[in-house]
Amino acid sequence: MRIVFTGTGTSTGVPQVACTCTVCKSSQPKDQRRRCSVYVEAYGKHLVIDSGPDFRNQMIDLGLKKLDALLITHEHKDHIGGFDDIRGFNFANKNEAVNVYLNQRTYACIQRDFAYIFEEPKYPGIPQANFHVIADNKFEAAGMEITPLEVMHYKLPVFGYRIGNFCYITDVNFIPEKTAKKLENAEILVLSAVRWTPHISHFTVDEAIEQIQKYGPKIGVITHLSHKIGLHEEVQKRLPKNIFLAYDGLTFEL
Repeated sequence: MRIVFTGTGTSTGVPQVACTCTVCKSSQPKDQRRRCSVYVEAYGKHLVIDSGPDFRNQMIDLGLKKLDALLITHEHKDHIGGFDDIRGFNFANKNEAVNVYLNQRTYACIQRDFAYIFEEPKYPGIPQANFHVIADNKFEAAGMEITPLEVMHYKLPVFGYRIGNFCYITDVNFIPEKTAKKLENAEILVLSAVRWTPHISHFTVDEAIEQIQKYGPKIGVITHLSHKIGLHEEVQKRLPKNIFLAYDGLTFEL
């Protein structure tokens, strides 16, 4: 399994036109963060989690020609804002629809925000998607067994996903016990943390570290980073040896 972090930032991440902080002014590639997303390749199949506003450029950078499955964590715009751009995969694959997996609430949001996809008669060139509404049960996508990881993003239920021994959870500040059991024996555990100081709907960096150490994966990764996190190289020095601050392009092989 190949895992590539295609985006590791938030809607308040760099670049910020009006911000003059050291992170937003940094020219270092690891401080340039697109909206949060990850690519997984296994068994010759291609899967992406979330299609935020940077989705198109993220897929171009990957050189991806075919998307076998798109998993969506929740309905916030930094995670679905680029959904329309799945049409590029439709075009490249003779109008083959992309399989999209999401919970009922997120599906209802896409029906509202991208209403033109669902209108009849169909307008030529609209995104083609096969929507699969999922609950908190295992399912198969792109030939991979997927385990939803339901967590809380303040009062909003959000799905993370476990694929093999890779657990990816973004936009979280509480992990219920039923989900905690699904994190056992993970090799890689990814959690979000937007800053060091308390946040109403995200873990802080220290809270994310505590959670990762609680579940004991071989590797922990912190993603969904705002500019308030600080410079990548400086932050990485403050983290335990097996925990990494994510950056766009970070890659693992499992």
